[in-house]
Amino acid sequence: MNRNTLLCFGEILWDCLPSGLFLGGAPVNVAYHLARLGQPARVITAVGRDPLGDEIKRRLQGWGIPLEGVSTSPRRPTGTVRVRLDAAGKPDFEIVTRVAWDDVRPSRQAIAASRQAAAIIYGSLALRSDANRRHLQRLLRSSQGAMRVFDVNLRPPHDDLALVRRLAAEADLIKLNDEELRRLTPGRRPGALEPRARQLAAATGCRRICVTAGAAGAGVLWDGAWVWQPAQPVRVVDTIGAGDAFLAAFLDALMRRLPVSEGLRRACRLAEFVSSQPGAQPPHPSPVPPQGLGPRAGSAVRPGSKRSRRRG
Repeated sequence: MNRNTLLCFGEILWDCLPSGLFLGGAPVNVAYHLARLGQPARVITAVGRDPLGDEIKRRLQGWGIPLEGVSTSPRRPTGTVRVRLDAAGKPDFEIVTRVAWDDVRPSRQAIAASRQAAAIIYGSLALRSDANRRHLQRLLRSSQGAMRVFDVNLRPPHDDLALVRRLAAEADLIKLNDEELRRLTPGRRPGALEPRARQLAAATGCRRICVTAGAAGAGVLWDGAWVWQPAQPVRVVDTIGAGDAFLAAFLDALMRRLPVSEGLRRACRLAEFVSSQPGAQPPHPSPVPPQGLGPRAGSAVRPGSKRSRRRG
């Protein structure tokens, strides 16, 4: 395990849609895209001792993602999201509780991996359970020097804003969308993303914030500087997993020591590509459009954490 390993902690589940079962969960989506981009990604999650859990392990292996961070619960089923349609055909989503990923117990191998990790990526949804908040803190304590990446994922009723603000205060990098940013920074005019990002940075002490804004583009507040990347038009098939692809591409750029502006450009292009494909884990083209993902010359971005910076 080298210092470039990226650990993705949290939920893994099946979306039960009228058209079939689809593997999902932000951590596994991020890990999938990191692996496709050549980064050594690991998932720290839990599945049930059931056929759905077996299929998850098979897919992770097929993607080249090791299974040492995937625990198997003997009592809880693999996570699912139930989708119900009303009389007008409008869907309603229920993220089933008391499932395997509500108690992600990191193995000894996962703890060992965290000591060598470059980054730990975790989202707010998996932290709906007290158990996972304890398990994550254990991982974070063992991962001194790793960048802490907090992926805000507000899904009612699992959208405790006070909890999200506390978690954000422990992060080195926050990723969220424009709607989530507005919920966390009330009182400003609707379109003011940069002032809102600065407000969130001041409230949490986190100086690095990524904000995705759909068809408008995305912005990054990085150590006081605001960088914006306009979106390019694409024919949208669905937006499932686009934000996760964005985060993976941005982290990939950080690991390659690329400028923030280049990381933002690559993140937007991969998110747009995923939006033009069905599902959250489409095969990547080679290279990813439009300019590929190889290193470019420019000032470096170093992914050090608050803790590593304080140690000098």
